[in-house]
Amino acid sequence: MLMTTDPGDLVLDPTCGSGTSAYVAEQWGRRWITIDTSRVALALARARIMGARYPFYLLADSKEGQAKEAEVTRTAPKTSPTYGNIRQGFVYERVPHITLKSIANNAEIDVIYDQHQALLEPLRLALNKALKTQWHEWEIPRDADTKWSEAAKKLHADWWKQRIARQQAIDASIAAKAEFEYLYDRPYEDKKKVRVAGPFTVESLLPHRVLGVDEDDNLIDPAVQEPGTTYERNFAQIILDNLRTAGVQQAHKTDKINFTSLTPWPGEYVCAEGRYMEGADAEGNGGTEKRAGIFIGPEFGTVSRPDLVSAAREAGDGGFDVLIACAFNYDAHSSDFAKLGRLPVLKARMNADLHMAEDLKNTGKGNLFVIFGEPDIDITTVGEQLQVKVNGVDVFHPNTGEVRSDGADGIACWFIDTDYNEESFFVRHAYFLGANDPYKSLKTTLKAEINQEAWESLNSDTSRAFDKPKSGRIAVKVINHLGDEVMKVFRVV
Repeated sequence: MLMTTDPGDLVLDPTCGSGTSAYVAEQWGRRWITIDTSRVALALARARIMGARYPFYLLADSKEGQAKEAEVTRTAPKTSPTYGNIRQGFVYERVPHITLKSIANNAEIDVIYDQHQALLEPLRLALNKALKTQWHEWEIPRDADTKWSEAAKKLHADWWKQRIARQQAIDASIAAKAEFEYLYDRPYEDKKKVRVAGPFTVESLLPHRVLGVDEDDNLIDPAVQEPGTTYERNFAQIILDNLRTAGVQQAHKTDKINFTSLTPWPGEYVCAEGRYMEGADAEGNGGTEKRAGIFIGPEFGTVSRPDLVSAAREAGDGGFDVLIACAFNYDAHSSDFAKLGRLPVLKARMNADLHMAEDLKNTGKGNLFVIFGEPDIDITTVGEQLQVKVNGVDVFHPNTGEVRSDGADGIACWFIDTDYNEESFFVRHAYFLGANDPYKSLKTTLKAEINQEAWESLNSDTSRAFDKPKSGRIAVKVINHLGDEVMKVFRVV
């Protein structure tokens, strides 16, 4: 990192792992992007970076940095304006390259010699007088004789103290005026400041399909292989097998759709019919049987709102009671679509582990299909600004068939993009609603006194006021304690 990049450079690590590259890049003032297909790796990296503390290095483009640079080089401090631009680098320790030429051309040595000689010469004369000698500077012994008087011993000690100080000053001047090399792994620190990671986002990017090549370097697409060749199992069939065993999990473990049967359905969008009991007790007795149409999104891609609308129409024509869409990713506009006429549309987010296909052990455990409802949001006007309050998440309860607010207790954290551009979600506000103090570990790491009012403003279900968006839209992303997330876009004027 230090050999190939400079402060402010952008570092790309396409295989995140535990986030070491991002951690080191953050430590040395590099910008970074790290990528991984595993949610576990991203979670590890996020926790590692958010809980770390870093040294605060003196910027070359700062008043403190200019003062330190002047101290190191023994020159007058610069008076040029500073802007705190990290691309100007840090103030580094350095190794001098001392040559006879650099010593001969150093006029400061004569100045240092004259300054110290004014102190040394009177001490030498007084010592010669006390000992009745005529020693020159180079003849004065290093150690005092035990037979000398106390006054002579003190003059001798004072002379050598000044003599050593003169040599140290000359050596420092020689080192400062000589050519040198920077030690880029040793920037000067400001011990009075503690630095934590700057603002960063964890974006969910789509997994990309990988195609192999044959011996002629032609792409091999498994979707168009000729009949008679060996296939991997059909993706939709694998999803249905796991769906039959795992069911569809809600925010609470008690709210789960367990299918009594799951059979293929010959539709263009609806690929299976699932039956489950609505209003059944804990043991599965009683209740009313409901028919659910199952729509499965692409293995590599995003489900859009038109896909859901088409699937809901097909499910309505088929007489289904509910449509359950299963997909790895949904676009932002599909979050607003929760019902078509009388037909509820439940959007279940599939766990990325299902990409492992047959390598995934089908035990029925784990949250492979999770329905995370719409966030219940209130937007209020505060003067010329806006304020957002999250009341909870609207969750479909299979036991009753009702949609009701789950409350803010089911939310781990929520974020606001206060000027959503319909392409990328930028975390401009972040709030945490953990049951325990979400900053306890960070406080321990920082080992510092925390502004309680500042923490409370972040541990809140109500945002700080912000300006109205220029785009006319804001986006709110909510994440529950299981790590499932949903985003909803609001138009504001």
